[in-house]
Order: sequence, then C-alpha cells, then structure tokens
Amino acid sequence: MATPYQETSYQGNVAGAGSTGAADGPVVRTIGLSDLHRALQLGWEDFKAVPSHAIILCVIYPVVGLVLAHLVHGYAVLPLLFPLAAGFALLGPFAAVGLYELSRRREAGEPASAWDAFEVFRSPSFSAMLGLGALLFALFVVWIMTAQAIYTAAFGYETAANIPDFANRVLTTSQGWWLIAVGCGVGFLFALAALCISAVSFPLMLDRHAGAGQAIATSISAVLHNPLPMAAWGLIVAVLLVLGTLPFFLGLAVVIPLLGHATWHLYRQVIVPDPAARPTLPPARQRKPAADFPANLFPWRRG
Repeated sequence: MATPYQETSYQGNVAGAGSTGAADGPVVRTIGLSDLHRALQLGWEDFKAVPSHAIILCVIYPVVGLVLAHLVHGYAVLPLLFPLAAGFALLGPFAAVGLYELSRRREAGEPASAWDAFEVFRSPSFSAMLGLGALLFALFVVWIMTAQAIYTAAFGYETAANIPDFANRVLTTSQGWWLIAVGCGVGFLFALAALCISAVSFPLMLDRHAGAGQAIATSISAVLHNPLPMAAWGLIVAVLLVLGTLPFFLGLAVVIPLLGHATWHLYRQVIVPDPAARPTLPPARQRKPAADFPANLFPWRRG
C-alpha cells in the first residue's frame, strides 16, 4: 500500500512530460519551473520530519564558518572569504549524500532517522560517489586558486589593512569593479561545470548504483534538456547558500539539509523511475543500545 507521502510525490509529472534518453539507461524528463517548487516543498517536508540530522551531517558548515570568521581577523584570507562561501555550492552535492538516503527512505515508506543517513556508506556505489566527490573537491581547489590569482592581478600581494579598507578597495576603485566582474564571470563557469556534472549524479548513484561515468553523462543530459529549469535551480541554490552564510554560516545548518532533500526530489522529477527493483543492500548491522555500554564492547562476556 502506498504511503500518503508517496501519493503526493510525483503524480502528474509522468503522463504529460516529455522525455529523452536511451532505452537501456536513465530516461530524462522535460520539467518546468513548477517542478522546482515541488522539489523544495517536499524537501522541506523531509527536513521537518527528520530534523536531527542537521546537527550530525551539517555541523562541518557552521564550524568552518566560525573558523573562517576567526581567520578574517588577521585579514590574510579576507579576499577569499566570498570565494570560500561560494565554493560550498561546488561541494554541496557530495556533502548531502546522507540526506538523499533519508529522502529515499521516506519516499519508500521506510523508517528514517538521523542514523539511517550513514547507511549510504554501505551502498555498492559509494566508491563511485567518493570518486565524483574528489572531482568536485578538485574543482573547488582550482576555483580558490583562480580567485586568488584574480585578486592578485587586481591588487597585487598587498593585503587589506582592515575590513573597511577591503570594502573600499573593492567597491570604490576601478580595480575593484574589474575584480567583481571577472570574479563573478569565472565563478559562474565553475558553478555551471559543477551543476552539469552533479545535478542528479549522486541521487542516481544511490538509487540505481550507477557508475560515476553514467551518472555524470545523465546529469549533463538532464541539464541540456532542461536549461531554463536547471539554470533557475542553480540560482536558487546560490541565493539560499548566500542567505545561509548569515550569520557566520550558521544558516547553512538549515539550508544544506533543505537543498539536499530537495535535490533528491528534483532527481525524481527529472529522471523517470527505474521499473526494475532497487538492489537490496546487505543486512544492516544490529544497533546496540547505549544502556549496554560498555558491556557491548565485549560481546564474548555476555551470557
């Protein structure tokens, strides 16, 4: 029997939707802007249903934000503060793999708790996810190096004396406006590359245990066949990430889970479900209650 969650998920997007794709591979739907709203709505429902995972999966984001805020007092990394914040969009698809698992479980009517997010480590395609995650991290590193080179080309190696001095340089000088224009243009290219290769890649690998190559090819196909909705999705992600950096990146504890869950539902909107049954994962390891600690560390002593 279908759960209420399943009944309200994706009906109405199959019959009238255009599609393209190979018969032996994932089939890509043509979606509209309303599907983005639906994905965000379902993502928010997932976030409200399993809110505790925000602390477990997204603590790295506030911590990194606070560290960056501390480093800024030395002004050495001040020019890179915005590129670092923007770089979260490049790493986000990989960081949210556990969130995709939670959304998948809720969609299937299975129990979903914060601990279930770690089941993604047992996925047969997790090594492929790591490979694509490494590619995104490399893209992130290249973006930071490029941003540093652009700043150096504009202002040389001299660091700003303080935050007002930095703002004055960037906003009131011709070099500053050149920095903004070139930096945003180059940053857009990096974001576009990340969107193309990861828009639906990680959910596809989790759902169908696809390889990294097939996942990337499918993601690129999804973007090419839905240029306007995918461009709008990239803009939504960018705006929410900027809002999430306030104050001191703490908002990312909400924004990242929301976008992670919504990405799973966007994947469901874009990719036609596989008629074949999802491969069964190995049995989950038995969880030992905290009340048995420390006895559960020594099972041979139990009688």
